[in-house]
Amino acid sequence: MASLPVKIYSDNDSPRLRYIAGIILGDILGLSWEVITDKRKLGKHPVINYSNDNISGSFKIIPDSILFEKGICVKQILISDWRGLPVFFQTTSGSDLPFDIFAASFYLVTRYEEYLEFEHDEYGRFCSSSSIALKYGFLDKPIIDLWARELAKTFLKRFPTLVFRRNEYKALLTIDTDQPFAYPGKNIFRTIGGFFRENKSIPGSVSNRYRIITKEEKDPFDVFDYMIENIKKNDVDTRFFFPVGDHSKFDRNPSWKNEEYRNLIHRIADTYQIGLHPSFIAGGDGSLINTEAVRLKSILGKDVCISRFHYIRLFMPRSYNNVLMAGISEDYSMGYPDEPGFRAGIARPYFFYNVSDDVQTNLKIIPFQIMDGTLSDYKKLDADTSKEIILNLINETRKVGGLFVSIWHNTSLLDNEESKGWREVFEFMIKNQNPG
Repeated sequence: MASLPVKIYSDNDSPRLRYIAGIILGDILGLSWEVITDKRKLGKHPVINYSNDNISGSFKIIPDSILFEKGICVKQILISDWRGLPVFFQTTSGSDLPFDIFAASFYLVTRYEEYLEFEHDEYGRFCSSSSIALKYGFLDKPIIDLWARELAKTFLKRFPTLVFRRNEYKALLTIDTDQPFAYPGKNIFRTIGGFFRENKSIPGSVSNRYRIITKEEKDPFDVFDYMIENIKKNDVDTRFFFPVGDHSKFDRNPSWKNEEYRNLIHRIADTYQIGLHPSFIAGGDGSLINTEAVRLKSILGKDVCISRFHYIRLFMPRSYNNVLMAGISEDYSMGYPDEPGFRAGIARPYFFYNVSDDVQTNLKIIPFQIMDGTLSDYKKLDADTSKEIILNLINETRKVGGLFVSIWHNTSLLDNEESKGWREVFEFMIKNQNPG
């Protein structure tokens, strides 16, 4: 039998409160709920008293002001411990929780700190080192999910008739094809330039390039058969992201008009969902995202609904506003390029909330926890250490019934001695991430 809806009593209703109550009470705990500002309407329902008032029989959380404010301002973050978990936005005596779980979760999941001034990296990105999660050592935990789980235990002592959802762990593999080919797909000028450069620097490479271009040999970056073989063998839910932007210092993909590249996209799209991989500059340029979405749509013959930014160039809230305007309904960019973990503090999809405009949007964010390049390029880790980190993130996600999401690139999985260890990591991950 379903439990009665939870009534949240507050002096003021606000879109921020409704948004985060929807995530914690609805999405994670599976409860129905309603915000009430009139005590006469509380009835005999379980009540969360989100105010400074006293209400007999209620569960009281003394609120921080952040959910009733407009705009963005610097917040003082002090970390304390609750049941072995780090918490902030501490409450005063008289509260049934030692911190405001709604305020703290809102701060993390909306990426509130990324709306403030921060020291950016060489690509203009928010650095993981600027995040409170990394500073205070909880980036490797889905802290919002863990808070919600402890909240449910506490609720049951006050409201024993409540029934909570049992969330099922799932896994999703996502693949970015920044460079699908080493040689084919490039225009004549880039091809000739490559011949001259290789003729000077790498003995024998010109003949290799010629054999590949003339189809006598397989292109070394074309490892899609290997990936798909492992995907099918392990029954892995998978998405592919393809770039169709113009060539630049940071964008090495073939022209979107290239026949061989289009054929590859079609071949993958026959079985797997295809997403847009907006170019480096498009991360901050809405008109370019729209242009590139139109290009990919022309190749696929259908609308493009999912995206992930190249170089994870994500700027709050501009980047998300731009993909929304391009007709994108899901984005997979929420994670750090330089550190593994839970950038938004949560292990499940959620809807983007624009803190500047104080509005919940229809853009669904699917956070990722691990990227191959984070381990190999940024952190310079070996295969065994990488496996340990991946397994820990899988277990943390499994513990809360979340969604484990990884990013891989075809160029990390080449059929050579240098990539052998990363193939082992890839195969280890997809075997260990399965729900069974």
